Amino acid sequence: MVVTALRSEYLALRKRVPDARLVRCGMGPERVRAWLPQLAELAPDTLVVAGVAGGLDPSLRPGDVVVANEVRDAHGRIVLRAAAPLAAQLRLAGLRVHSGPIVSRDHLVTGAARERLAASGALAVDMESAAIVRAGGREPDRLPTAVIRVIVDTAFSGLARPATIVAGMRALAVLRRTGPALRRWADLAGPREVLLAGPRSFCAGVDRAIDIVTQALQRYPRPVYVRRQIVHNAHVVADLQRQGAVFVDELDEVPDGTTVVFSAHGVAPAVRDEADRRGLNVVDATCPLVAKVHTEARRFAARGDTVLFIGHAGHDETEGTVGEAPDQVRVVGDAEQARLVPVSDPAKVAYLTQTTLAVEDAAEVVDVLRDRFPAVEAPPTDDICFATTNRQTAVRAIAAESDTVIVLGSTNSSNSLRLAEVAARCGARAHLVDDASEILPEWLEQARTVGITAGASAPPHLVDEVIATLSALGPVSVRERVVTTEDIRFALPKQVADSPDPMAQPSTPDNEEF
Repeated sequence: MVVTALRSEYLALRKRVPDARLVRCGMGPERVRAWLPQLAELAPDTLVVAGVAGGLDPSLRPGDVVVANEVRDAHGRIVLRAAAPLAAQLRLAGLRVHSGPIVSRDHLVTGAARERLAASGALAVDMESAAIVRAGGREPDRLPTAVIRVIVDTAFSGLARPATIVAGMRALAVLRRTGPALRRWADLAGPREVLLAGPRSFCAGVDRAIDIVTQALQRYPRPVYVRRQIVHNAHVVADLQRQGAVFVDELDEVPDGTTVVFSAHGVAPAVRDEADRRGLNVVDATCPLVAKVHTEARRFAARGDTVLFIGHAGHDETEGTVGEAPDQVRVVGDAEQARLVPVSDPAKVAYLTQTTLAVEDAAEVVDVLRDRFPAVEAPPTDDICFATTNRQTAVRAIAAESDTVIVLGSTNSSNSLRLAEVAARCGARAHLVDDASEILPEWLEQARTVGITAGASAPPHLVDEVIATLSALGPVSVRERVVTTEDIRFALPKQVADSPDPMAQPSTPDNEEF
């Protein structure tokens, strides 16, 4: 059921939402209260409140769409998690979409009052949404509910009549365009099963890297700089930025004498030399398993081998490893490159691998190298880290039973990309997303079993948010498939360590356990 307040809103959506019951509740809280008994009688299975509204955030402009992630009124706030796929679908339709709080008031809000509401973080203001949503029930029994408002005017544009009329026509035209997306969103309602891959999310190296930046922010004068993304995840970077970390691409952006943290992916010796020359206070967050690969690269290069590094060109980890011996380390991206890569002496060849590769991909390349160079030497222990291997094994355990697999992780995260590829190889429809807001309705249509995992650099709360989104669309049962348990922690470097952690593994590059 789609509920509008104004006749103009009703007319804009009439015949635009296939097979939907479109109703008017009337404008303002008194008319809504008089109408609410009809909501109970009609007993819809999904509920959309749609119409126009006044904008609060300065970035909004007439015609923008606001999809509420919560509604607020004098009685409190109600979180609306089910609307995330609707926002994604509207963006796909080419609309300018924002997701955030909508506040309901019992009167028209203008001028300074709107500015005060804007300061609360709300994006838009109306007079009906909160009361209708509240009548739809409480979690976990609330109807799958969405609130969508198209902006007519903003706190800074005023209510001058000619301009408001033009903006109102534009807003209604945009509202009309939302109809098909509303239908598609409503079709998502229903029960689902969630299969959780275990392990998932943060690994020991990522935990350590984030702890290092957090401790550095507490111990050293601000600003604390971080060279490159500490780990490849947009949410982690944004959170550390809010705490005060300043991310830079290269050291020439870091003032002399300040503190800089090297990312978990490692750096080339030339970067360390530059930091020493400029008197920077360096805190090294290189993952111990990446540091192990650097040690192997130095050892093979020192004895005159051509070192073939199986990895992705341009990745931060690749750049750091190649930098250990630029004249001797050559990057091999796939089996085809392995067939063509030149070496100085076929009898003196060694290979190493990026720690976040797909196991199958690396094995294919290694097979080619062994065919070409029978004397090729392998690293003493596998370079692909245990966390990468465990997460790939775990996603295989859920992929075959899942209609679709959601992988949480950023697009520049190698280990997250590999998880999506591994799931796809198992026959699943796999999708990599930064968070629940990127999930498209088409991925969930006819998907009654949804597999969920997260890359080693993705925060655990992102998985919880996806489950909450699915739960808001209908009943959800959750099962976890745990293939192994990870209990390893890496010690922090001495610059930020309070005291030795008796449970932590040593973080030296020569840690033979790995």
